[in-house]
Amino acid sequence: MPDMLVRLYALPPAPPSADAGVEIRRALAYDRQPVLRWVSEAFGPGWEGECAVAFSRQPITCFLAVREDCVVGFACHDATCRGFFGPTGVDPSCRGLGIGTRLLYACLEDMKSQGHAYAFIGGAGPVDFYAKAVGATVVEGSTPGIYRTPLKNYVQEG
Repeated sequence: MPDMLVRLYALPPAPPSADAGVEIRRALAYDRQPVLRWVSEAFGPGWEGECAVAFSRQPITCFLAVREDCVVGFACHDATCRGFFGPTGVDPSCRGLGIGTRLLYACLEDMKSQGHAYAFIGGAGPVDFYAKAVGATVVEGSTPGIYRTPLKNYVQEG
């Protein structure tokens, strides 16, 4: 999957919210353990590790989608590399409601407010989504990019 580049200085306006029952907010320190547990269970230990780095930043660079006091989505930036958006994920039961787009915009607008002119989306899976949502363009020659084969010798709880 290629990396993509977003011009933050030309970021289009965020689309209107489609689901008023979901709050998008910056994670707080006390959210760390439940969010990391949820991310690990829903998306695996690799994304949990990246999310943990986002919690170590000041300000925290993890944003949450919360419905009825439960996490239904997350997005991070400046986790694996400075200037990178991701990882991001939405609970399967909540996909298609615009939550992922709202999380994407929260991160990119935060990056812009911190002085970034550009953001990278590393190993972008849904290339067409990012191109349409924020005008991201593929960085030619960026596959495989910085992401290498994950380590296989971790101990999984359970």
